Order: sequence, then C-alpha cells, then structure tokens
Amino acid sequence: MNDDKVTIENIVASTTIADKLDLSRIAIVLDGSEYEPDQFPGLIYRLHVPKTAVLIFRSGKVNCTGAKDIGAVNQTIDTIIQKLRKAGIDVYEKPEIIVQNIVAVYDLGVDLNLTDIAMSLGLENVEYEPEQFPGLVYRVEEPKVVLLLFGSGKVVCTGAKREEEIIEAVNKLKKELEKIGYL
Repeated sequence: MNDDKVTIENIVASTTIADKLDLSRIAIVLDGSEYEPDQFPGLIYRLHVPKTAVLIFRSGKVNCTGAKDIGAVNQTIDTIIQKLRKAGIDVYEKPEIIVQNIVAVYDLGVDLNLTDIAMSLGLENVEYEPEQFPGLVYRVEEPKVVLLLFGSGKVVCTGAKREEEIIEAVNKLKKELEKIGYL
C-alpha cells in the first residue's frame, strides 16, 4: 500500500467451492474443525498459516476472515480446496473469490476534538453520539466506506472492497480536516 500508516486488520471474502457439501464428512477430513449444526449451520475451520478462519456451509459457500492481505485470502481458499480434494471431496478448482469487506486502521498523528469536527463536517455524512459510542462515524459517499474517527487521531476504515478505496477515503478525510484547520 502506498500509505505506510494504513494497516489492514481484516479482509472478509466469500466464494463458492461446490454445489453442495457434506459437512459431517468434511468435519472428519479437516482436523480440528468445529461443526455443531445444533448451534450454527456452518463448519468452522482455522488455519495457522496464514492465520485465518473459514466458515463452510452445506450450500458450498465459504467465507474467509482474518486475512491481512489478498494473498492470504487466496492461500486460505487454495489450502481448503487442496485438503478437500485430497480427501476425495468434489470441489471447484479455481472458484471466484469476492472481497466483501476490508477493515483498516490509520493514525492521523494528532488528537481530534470530535465535537468540533462533527459540527464542521456537516450532519448529512456524520453521526456522533459520544454517550453511545466514543467515535465519530463519517460516511464517505465515493468510495462507499465508513470511517470511524477517535479522539486519539486513530481512524478505522470499514466497508472497502479494495485497498485503493481505503487510501482514497483517508485522503478525502485528510483534505476535509485540512479545510477546517485540523491538519
């Protein structure tokens, strides 16, 4: 990423690896997986390298979470597919992976007066209710992401589908804060 202060904390992605799956069989194949259909309809499997987790459903849908980059998402899905194929379970070879959400953190490097910022940024894109949540919620229209600003100057970005969207949203925020004299 071209901004060294932005850190990706989590990427959530989904794919479909088969038309349908026998989760009871997969629970035996994937050592250490958790499958308790009375409590949750999916099978949970955690990988140590990369440090990610997948939810596998009967429908063949798979959700991957915990990845810090797209490479880790691809590696996770590839690992699951290889393990299932090795066990004789019929799965797609190269399924399309769709990023659902990227969560990243950015440090503006300055303390923020969130009350002043809330009034300066305008009410249409801002929510700030410190009694309920200590951060200011700033909705960016394009790219469509949500930035959570905290008094410490830390910013959490959520809703991005690509890393470039995070940089673009943070740069827009910085421009807005420069306009009102905060940066």
